[in-house]
Amino acid sequence: MQTSQAQDLVKIPASENESWGFWGTMGGYASIAWPIAMTHIAKTTSQPLESVRAFLDSSHGRHFADTVQDALLSSPDMHQAVAQASQKWMSWTIGRTIQRNYGIPKGLPYLTGFVIQSAVDQDCG
Repeated sequence: MQTSQAQDLVKIPASENESWGFWGTMGGYASIAWPIAMTHIAKTTSQPLESVRAFLDSSHGRHFADTVQDALLSSPDMHQAVAQASQKWMSWTIGRTIQRNYGIPKGLPYLTGFVIQSAVDQDCG
Protein backbone atom coordinates (compact mmCIF):
# COMPACT_ATOMS: atom_id res chain seq x y z
CA MET A 1 0.00 0.00 0.00
CA GLN A 2 1.36 3.41 -0.92
CA THR A 3 2.01 5.99 1.79
CA SER A 4 -0.77 8.37 0.70
CA GLN A 5 -3.30 5.51 0.72
CA ALA A 6 -2.13 4.43 4.19
CA GLN A 7 -2.55 8.00 5.46
CA ASP A 8 -6.11 8.09 4.08
CA LEU A 9 -6.93 5.06 6.25
CA VAL A 10 -5.79 6.76 9.48
CA LYS A 11 -8.74 7.33 11.81
CA ILE A 12 -8.96 11.00 12.79
CA PRO A 13 -10.09 11.31 16.42
CA ALA A 14 -13.32 13.28 16.77
CA SER A 15 -13.49 16.45 18.82
CA GLU A 16 -14.50 15.99 22.44
CA ASN A 17 -15.34 19.69 22.73
CA GLU A 18 -17.60 20.72 19.85
CA SER A 19 -18.98 23.74 21.70
CA TRP A 20 -15.62 25.39 22.35
CA GLY A 21 -11.99 25.00 21.27
CA PHE A 22 -11.15 24.76 17.58
CA TRP A 23 -14.42 23.08 16.56
CA GLY A 24 -16.68 25.60 18.28
CA THR A 25 -14.71 28.56 16.97
CA MET A 26 -14.69 27.30 13.37
CA GLY A 27 -18.49 27.05 13.38
CA GLY A 28 -19.84 25.97 9.99
CA TYR A 29 -16.33 25.27 8.73
CA ALA A 30 -15.53 22.83 11.56
CA SER A 31 -16.28 19.56 9.77
CA ILE A 32 -14.07 20.60 6.85
CA ALA A 33 -11.31 22.20 8.93
CA TRP A 34 -11.00 19.51 11.64
CA PRO A 35 -9.39 16.69 9.62
CA ILE A 36 -7.18 19.16 7.73
CA ALA A 37 -5.94 20.75 10.95
CA MET A 38 -5.51 17.40 12.70
CA THR A 39 -3.33 15.88 9.99
CA HIS A 40 -1.39 19.06 9.23
CA ILE A 41 -0.55 19.81 12.87
CA ALA A 42 0.40 16.17 13.55
CA LYS A 43 2.77 16.24 10.58
CA THR A 44 4.19 19.68 11.43
CA THR A 45 4.80 18.95 15.12
CA SER A 46 5.57 15.21 14.83
CA GLN A 47 3.02 14.59 17.58
CA PRO A 48 0.32 11.88 17.66
CA LEU A 49 -3.24 12.66 16.61
CA GLU A 50 -4.49 12.22 20.20
CA SER A 51 -2.17 15.04 21.34
CA VAL A 52 -3.32 17.24 18.47
CA ARG A 53 -6.96 16.57 19.40
CA ALA A 54 -6.24 17.62 23.00
CA PHE A 55 -4.68 20.84 21.66
CA LEU A 56 -7.53 21.63 19.28
CA ASP A 57 -10.11 20.96 21.99
CA SER A 58 -8.34 23.32 24.41
CA SER A 59 -8.47 27.10 24.72
CA HIS A 60 -5.25 27.16 22.68
CA GLY A 61 -7.14 25.38 19.89
CA ARG A 62 -9.67 28.19 19.98
CA HIS A 63 -6.87 30.70 19.44
CA PHE A 64 -5.42 28.55 16.66
CA ALA A 65 -8.87 28.59 15.00
CA ASP A 66 -8.83 32.40 15.20
CA THR A 67 -5.53 32.34 13.28
CA VAL A 68 -7.01 29.97 10.68
CA GLN A 69 -10.03 32.26 10.26
CA ASP A 70 -7.72 35.25 9.80
CA ALA A 71 -5.84 33.29 7.11
CA LEU A 72 -9.13 32.46 5.36
CA LEU A 73 -9.57 36.18 4.72
CA SER A 74 -6.62 36.12 2.32
CA SER A 75 -7.02 32.54 1.05
CA PRO A 76 -10.41 30.81 0.90
CA ASP A 77 -8.67 27.40 0.61
CA MET A 78 -8.83 25.60 3.99
CA HIS A 79 -5.61 23.65 3.38
CA GLN A 80 -3.72 26.88 2.71
CA ALA A 81 -5.33 28.65 5.67
CA VAL A 82 -4.38 25.86 8.07
CA ALA A 83 -0.85 25.74 6.64
CA GLN A 84 -0.52 29.51 7.00
CA ALA A 85 -1.78 29.41 10.61
CA SER A 86 0.57 26.53 11.42
CA GLN A 87 3.51 28.38 9.90
CA LYS A 88 2.69 31.44 12.00
CA TRP A 89 2.43 29.39 15.23
CA MET A 90 5.69 27.57 14.39
CA SER A 91 7.47 30.91 13.86
CA TRP A 92 6.63 32.10 17.39
CA THR A 93 8.80 30.72 20.16
CA ILE A 94 8.09 30.09 23.81
CA GLY A 95 9.44 32.87 26.02
CA ARG A 96 10.19 33.17 29.71
CA THR A 97 6.63 33.99 30.82
CA ILE A 98 5.04 31.03 29.06
CA GLN A 99 7.86 28.80 30.27
CA ARG A 100 7.15 29.88 33.84
CA ASN A 101 3.33 29.66 33.52
CA TYR A 102 3.06 26.40 31.56
CA GLY A 103 6.41 24.66 32.00
CA ILE A 104 6.99 24.53 28.24
CA PRO A 105 10.72 24.79 27.43
CA LYS A 106 11.83 28.25 26.30
CA GLY A 107 12.64 28.46 22.60
CA LEU A 108 10.26 25.69 21.49
CA PRO A 109 7.83 26.69 18.71
CA TYR A 110 4.39 27.67 20.05
CA LEU A 111 2.53 25.04 18.08
CA THR A 112 4.74 22.16 19.17
CA GLY A 113 4.87 23.37 22.77
CA PHE A 114 1.14 23.82 23.18
CA VAL A 115 0.29 20.52 21.45
CA ILE A 116 2.57 18.68 23.88
CA GLN A 117 1.33 20.71 26.86
CA SER A 118 -2.31 20.05 25.97
CA ALA A 119 -1.65 16.30 25.89
CA VAL A 120 0.08 16.49 29.29
CA ASP A 121 -2.79 18.55 30.73
CA GLN A 122 -5.31 16.00 29.46
CA ASP A 123 -3.34 13.06 30.92
CA CYS A 124 -3.07 14.82 34.30
CA GLY A 125 -6.64 16.13 34.34
